[in-house]
Amino acid sequence: MLPQSIRGGLVILALILVTSSVFGAQENDRGRSITVGSKNFNENYLLAEVISQLFEDAGYAVDRKFGMSGTMVIYQALRAGEVDVYVEYTGTLAQVILNYSGEHLLDDFNRLLAAEGIEALQSIGFNNSYAISLKRELADELGISTISELAQQSDIEMGFSIEFLNRSDGWSGLVKTYGFSQQPTGMDHGLAYRAIDEGSIDVTDAYTTDGDLDLYGLILLEDDLNFFPQYFALPLINSSLSPQARNLIAELSGRIDEQRMRELNGRVMLDGKSFAEVASEFLQEEGLVERNANSSNATMWSNLRRNTLVHLQLTLIALSLGCAVGLPVGIAVYRYGNLSRSIIYIAGLMQTIPSIALLALFIPLFGIGRTPAIIALFLYSLLPILRSTITALLTIDPALKRIAEALGMTRMQQLTQVLIPLALPNVLSGIKTAAIICIGTATLAAFIGAGGLGEPIVTGLALNDTSLILQGAIPAACLAILTELLFEMLERVLIKPHMLVGQLPT
Repeated sequence: MLPQSIRGGLVILALILVTSSVFGAQENDRGRSITVGSKNFNENYLLAEVISQLFEDAGYAVDRKFGMSGTMVIYQALRAGEVDVYVEYTGTLAQVILNYSGEHLLDDFNRLLAAEGIEALQSIGFNNSYAISLKRELADELGISTISELAQQSDIEMGFSIEFLNRSDGWSGLVKTYGFSQQPTGMDHGLAYRAIDEGSIDVTDAYTTDGDLDLYGLILLEDDLNFFPQYFALPLINSSLSPQARNLIAELSGRIDEQRMRELNGRVMLDGKSFAEVASEFLQEEGLVERNANSSNATMWSNLRRNTLVHLQLTLIALSLGCAVGLPVGIAVYRYGNLSRSIIYIAGLMQTIPSIALLALFIPLFGIGRTPAIIALFLYSLLPILRSTITALLTIDPALKRIAEALGMTRMQQLTQVLIPLALPNVLSGIKTAAIICIGTATLAAFIGAGGLGEPIVTGLALNDTSLILQGAIPAACLAILTELLFEMLERVLIKPHMLVGQLPT
């Protein structure tokens, strides 16, 4: 018969696995759906929401994977079939994805995309080009109106989005064309306007249809050497998408010009409306839906519930895998010094890799969504579980081990009836640390379309909306606090009172 502490631990692990499978079953019960993706800036969110509501009005189930970080992340997701459609821009498609320098013709794009199982549809209508922006007052003070004149300002502070800094049609090309010598800093695009407003930087990259240019009193400098290509918005779809779905997307062809897109963006940035509200208004104004498409969208509370459940699913599955691997491995190798140190060292290497980088590295192997997120969280949970298990077993008083041997206990009896019960306080501490690491790191999973409480945080960053950021940050912090309390309760149930740190037996 296993001791109470071991039985309790196995019950907890079983509950974790059952809970995770229930959450997973809830997701799988939704059936096949259209997956709509977006990049992590406001216009792309809005266009993705428009497409999503079009599908929902036609009776499709829609899985939204919004806010994915970087062009190649979402493009690889489309190519792998993890996303069915997202809105791309012709300049980005040519320069970044296809490395194509020819004329931006739809037939040429589709000829190059055919081998990838991807197809480009007709443009939505507007051209949203890159531009360089700064405060109107600063431009007047410096007497500049063109990018060439800006290049002569050596003491100007520049901050550009990370993607812009690393694109050939971004900063590197701008330096070659205009001869900039300044060294810009990298930041999230959604934060750059606030940085200009607060005076942290003077210049940033912008999109010509941004709705918040007027909000921050920014002007766009003339691209006098015609460096930036045209960026017409057009849907990219997986070639397996049905003709009916294609026809729905095609209804957006040519419907939005630059002025209309800037006005729609302004409803979000200036009027404080949600993407879902503006998308619903646009579809009704265009006569593309017969009912209020926004009526089926979740409220803040249902979004909070959904995001929390997904966050728990990611954390619980990763933690249960960490326990299932880390505990038996730690027990098996603790007696062998060199082997145990090597395993802890390898697990420690995982902790040195930045979590967002690890998630990105897994995309080519596992696609996007929850699978790569769970694998990354599992790897992050291994080190505290392994280290606490091995350390706890190694530091047990040798006299107690000799007494167990003198009583004639077998090695298995020593392990289950003496060593593990004595090691349990430290082992639980390691599992608790792993759980809290998973809860915090799981917020980054939203960047690869895994959802969870990181989703409102990513959206809030794109919109400079503190309330949205808090909708993800506060529940995540509450989960961490509840985890602490849960493990305190488990310690009181599973551990003898005299073994609890700071407590004496009564």
